[in-house]
Amino acid sequence: MALDIRTILSAVESHALASGHFAEVNGHEPKSPPTSGITAAVWVEQIGPARGASGLDSTTVRLALYVRLYSSLVQQPADAIDPDLMTALDALMAAYSGDFTLDGLVRDVDLLGQHGDPLSARAGYLAESGAEYRVLTITLPLIVNDLWDQEA
Repeated sequence: MALDIRTILSAVESHALASGHFAEVNGHEPKSPPTSGITAAVWVEQIGPARGASGLDSTTVRLALYVRLYSSLVQQPADAIDPDLMTALDALMAAYSGDFTLDGLVRDVDLLGQHGDPLSARAGYLAESGAEYRVLTITLPLIVNDLWDQEA
């Protein structure tokens, strides 16, 4: 079986866009984040065997994606930047915490970190192209069953 990464990335992007919280959702880390509203971007962070999940003839994989939320620091009112980002983050985290399998593309989200780092988000700032942005970066760990054959 091969990793259908394009379909998985597209599903995560579509899910974020359908939430209604984002002006735009990119399938890559953008070179120029937004000037207004909130933008999300999705890309691969890490991939490897899911500890304790593989069988004797195939490897189950932990695919971690980054889902980064961007908001310009020059938006007004400035007091709304973090609450707006947190509202969008809350909607995504609630969906990922539910029965989230990307319509059967993955087994599940490794919510509590059974096979590595759990679902989480980290706040920070990003300076790019002469501008500063407030960001929230979600680590979205996805478990994909029986991806790689184990053969001698």
